[in-house]
Amino acid sequence: MRNPLIDLLQAIATHGSISAAARALHLSYRHVWGELKRWEQVLGSELLVWEKGQSARLTEFGSKLMWAEGQAQARLAPQIEALRSELERAFAVAFDPDAHVVTLYASHDHALGELREVALSNEPDGFAETAPQQLHLDIRFCGSVDAIRGLNEGRCVMAGFHTLHSPAPGSLAEKTYKPLLKPGLHKIIGFASRMQGLMVARGNPLGLHKLQDVAHTKARFINRALGTGTRVVLDGLLEQAGIASHALWGYGNTEPSHSAVAHAIASGAGDAGLGIESAARSQGLDFVPLAQEQYHLVCLKSALEDPAIQALLALLQSTRWQAHLAAMPGYAPVQSGQVQSLRKVLPWWDFPVKARARRTAYKP
Repeated sequence: MRNPLIDLLQAIATHGSISAAARALHLSYRHVWGELKRWEQVLGSELLVWEKGQSARLTEFGSKLMWAEGQAQARLAPQIEALRSELERAFAVAFDPDAHVVTLYASHDHALGELREVALSNEPDGFAETAPQQLHLDIRFCGSVDAIRGLNEGRCVMAGFHTLHSPAPGSLAEKTYKPLLKPGLHKIIGFASRMQGLMVARGNPLGLHKLQDVAHTKARFINRALGTGTRVVLDGLLEQAGIASHALWGYGNTEPSHSAVAHAIASGAGDAGLGIESAARSQGLDFVPLAQEQYHLVCLKSALEDPAIQALLALLQSTRWQAHLAAMPGYAPVQSGQVQSLRKVLPWWDFPVKARARRTAYKP
């Protein structure tokens, strides 16, 4: 999906000369020069500014080409991951019929991508007495609401969504997720604690430290789509702060993932967006923490004993995975792999205690 020309342009922009770029890419100067001239002919536009005695630099067209490729990659990442999961699942079934496959619809999250890689690596825990079972995670990234609907409609066996830590009764999170979840039918599985915050340009030039700052400075905001967990979190935070959604300049401008929001800000298309720290760091952005949240996994209670679900729980509880998760920026392994009560994690249901049996009927 990535054109080699972009690597050439990136190396020249970073190192300031063709010779230094060639060394960084382990290519010859002649090859890099030839490729650049060939692409200029194919594209019909110059890619570099050639000035004697000056460092090589990209033309405006070259810079825009590099930006466009990065934006396309960021926007297509969820779809690319979905295609990759589909291929992995197909070949897992074809070559290893005893392998466990878990189809997971989930809100976009970097740690889930890492979990899939750890599962595929199939390395021993170091503390386990037996080798881990082969586990393939078929992950489809979508909004939190769509993920839970997919579970309820039988399109997946597990869903991933996230809420602020201990969401209050009456909150937007309750209004969004309570109709989709039922105690006794669903079971919550702990996955991770993660930080949501403002992703801003390096150095935070606009001095954005809270959502009120974004509104007051009219900073260009990049939002997530309706139905995503991060959109629910944002609207909940705005509600708590007493800020109208239209007060955020660009509230209607949306991107499909944390990575796409981060890239839009890094490219200068926006000034701020709500997202996770790992996405901000991957694009060289600064991150301003705003709220701690829990990322949950949910499945039907009847599926808990399935071998595939048990294999996933074992992986989530492993020392190997929890150490990996703890090393990711903004994440912590809180009750990872632990089956929890829906009513305790999301205290939105208030079932009255059954009345005691009536006393014997009155006898006149």
